[in-house]
This record gives sequence, C-alpha cells and structure tokens, in this order.
Amino acid sequence: MSFVRSLLASSVASLFLTAVSAHAQVAISQEGDAVHVAIDGQPFTDFVLRGGNAMKPYLYPLRSATGKLVTRKFPMENVEGEPKDHPHQRGLWFAHERVNGFDFWNNEADYKSTNRGRIVVNKISDIQSGPDAGSFTADLEWQDPNGGKVLSETRKTTFHKTPTLRIIDVDITLTPAAGDVKFGDAKDGAFGIRLAPALEEPGNAAKGVTNQIPGTGKMTNAEGDSGEKAVWGKTSNWVDYAGEVDGEKVGIAIFDNPGNSRRAHWHSRGYGLFAANPFGLSVFTKDKSQDGSVILKPGEKLHFQYRVVIHPGDTQSANIPALWDAYLKEVK
Repeated sequence: MSFVRSLLASSVASLFLTAVSAHAQVAISQEGDAVHVAIDGQPFTDFVLRGGNAMKPYLYPLRSATGKLVTRKFPMENVEGEPKDHPHQRGLWFAHERVNGFDFWNNEADYKSTNRGRIVVNKISDIQSGPDAGSFTADLEWQDPNGGKVLSETRKTTFHKTPTLRIIDVDITLTPAAGDVKFGDAKDGAFGIRLAPALEEPGNAAKGVTNQIPGTGKMTNAEGDSGEKAVWGKTSNWVDYAGEVDGEKVGIAIFDNPGNSRRAHWHSRGYGLFAANPFGLSVFTKDKSQDGSVILKPGEKLHFQYRVVIHPGDTQSANIPALWDAYLKEVK
C-alpha cells in the first residue's frame, strides 16, 4: 500500500512540475545534447553540449526581447554574406588559449594544431524554470589532447527577462584536477561572444575577410571610450557593443563582476569578437616586464561572474551605467 501511495505521490509531483514548467515564462529543459531556454513561449537560446567540430560547449543563438539575433550564425549555420573567419567563435563560450600549454580557445576538431584541449560537459543539473528567471548548472571537465583531466569547472547560468531586456548571469568556478594549472598570459580568452555581422564596427572586418553585411556597431566602455582602438586591451567595469540589426537598434553589454578572482582586460575587436580576458596583461599592455598569468594550485579555486545584457537602443538610451549600478546592488 505504501508503494502505491509513493508511486501516486511521485506521479502527482511529476505532473505538478510539468505544469509549472509549461506555464513558466523562463522555461528551461534538456533534450539530448542541448539545454533549451524559452522566454514567454519563444526560443531564446540553446546551451549546446557537443556536436560537429565543436570542442567546447556554447550558448547559441542569443536574441533580443524582440527576437533579433545578436550573435553570428556561422559555423552553426551557413548564411550568404556572413564572414566565415574563426569558426571556433561560436555564440557565447568560456575558454582560454593557454592552459598548461593547451589551447581550449582555438580548438575546432578539424584544426591541424596538436595542442587542442577539449571542454566536456559531464552533467547538467539543478534545472529551474520560473516566471522571471530560470537556471541550470553544468559540470565540465577541461581535458588535454590525450583526454587527461586538467581542470574541473562548475558553471551556473541564469536567465532573466524583463519586457525590454534579456539578461544572462554566468557563474564559473575552476579547480585543478591534479597538480598546478597555469593560465598563460595570452590574448585569446576567456568569456567570449561572437556578434552578428551587422553589429561589427564599420570597416573593421577580420584580416583577409570581407563582411558583405554592413557593420553598424560601436563598442563603448564604462569610461566613455569608444571604438576598438580606445577599448581593446583596457580594463573597465563593462563594455557595451551596440548597432542596428534588421532596422532595429539593439546592443549587448558584458559586465565584469568586481568580485572576480581577476578583473578582465577587454579583448574586444571591431570584427565582432567581444571578450573579457582575466589572464592577459603583457599581451595587452605590450609591456613584456608584466605577467598576467595565473598559477592555480591544488585546493585553490578561481571564481568568475559575468553578466550579459541584451538591450534595445544604444549605450546611452539603454542607460548601461544605471544597469551596472543595479547589478552592483544585486551582487553585494
């Protein structure tokens, strides 16, 4: 009799959770090698665990509240006119090019380099849906080219929605698997987004690449500096990248949490690469006497939190400084 009651209770609980998920305005569900995120019944993004040439997980695509795509489609989709450079820059990701000498950034499976590391998702857990926010946690393993474990990573990703904003909070904890782990002073890292071609800065296509989709974007940092030459390699609380997609003004900002283990220098390029790098110093300052590398010893952890805000309008009309101030109040 107790077994029947237990089975009945389990069934009721299952039906209840299904009903809650179905009515949640931020609904998160896992299906095979992807975690789907829907907002107000419409697709927002997928966390892609693995597949194709990808050797690290990524979020793709990212959309504004009105449904405009703010990330490049290539290489997940081939679209006429889109630039085809840097296939490893997929959606939104976290990686670094020099970890114990292994490259977890420039690491598509069909690349010829021999030091490519792989980031593997071992488990998705704690999936939560809700009326205004939803989240999930991924347990990841950074592996060397022979499959040896270099790092463990716990990554919690939370999605918030307002009538006009789409907000993503990414909370990352890194721990060494065995022995010291060195994050080298290198430019290709770490929290990155590849933006839609329409958001590139005009005339700043990647070297040797022609973007047939006119770029309308402009990057601006918290100090009010704008354009790649003024923003790249500097430190700043936030950088916003705004332009026009399909006739609509839209932007995307990244906030660098002041409590992070290391604050970032901005590896933000005019061709649409948008990245916060806490492991670069000499590479950005051009001063070889400085060293931005980090050695993580057994028992130690690195902790990083980044917020992504997809907004209408430009940096000024979206009032990014006010959104940053609100963020600070949340994280204190």
